[in-house]
Amino acid sequence: MILNPESKYSSRRSYVLKLRSDATPGGVAGRLENLVSGRQREFSCAEELLVAITADLVSAAAEPVADAAGE
Repeated sequence: MILNPESKYSSRRSYVLKLRSDATPGGVAGRLENLVSGRQREFSCAEELLVAITADLVSAAAEPVADAAGE
């Protein structure tokens, strides 16, 4: 059996989602933080949360990936 060395779940796409204490199912609000880059984005509704995730993925895709052998 050959195992795939590439993880399906990249660390670069790991987030902490903090919901505000007054968040409700109809009014999600809080902060999203990328665990690797430390970038934080505030959101005040579910749509803004999705925009924050999308923006983070776009900005991460534009960054060069570090070569583990070259570090």
